[in-house]
Amino acid sequence: QVQVVESGGGLVQAGGSLRLSCAVSGRTFSSYAMGWFRQAPGKEREFVGGISWRSNTYYADSVKGRFTISRDNANNTVYLQMNSLKPEDTAVFYCAVSRTGVTGTASTYDYWGQGTQVTVSS
Repeated sequence: QVQVVESGGGLVQAGGSLRLSCAVSGRTFSSYAMGWFRQAPGKEREFVGGISWRSNTYYADSVKGRFTISRDNANNTVYLQMNSLKPEDTAVFYCAVSRTGVTGTASTYDYWGQGTQVTVSS
């Protein structure tokens, strides 16, 4: 069973930055595609971005230019660097593993973390 654990959430003022980390168990991390999703209260879970096993990155239009996803295969970790944060970025952020590739559809991901809260104050 693959375990996924996010960390790094918190409270930040608008315009600030946060870096989320996602640690994944197992010996085949380098073959996984990884996705980041978020869910705000009363809203559906939405795709934020993803990174393929080849480190190709993909982003939602709402975060393009502000968020950056990277991976460290030696440490089985993927990162979400978030800059120029806005109050509308407030959500629980989730990391997910895909054995097939990056997509924007949550149901295509195989393993999920428990989420980490990001709150951006105005």
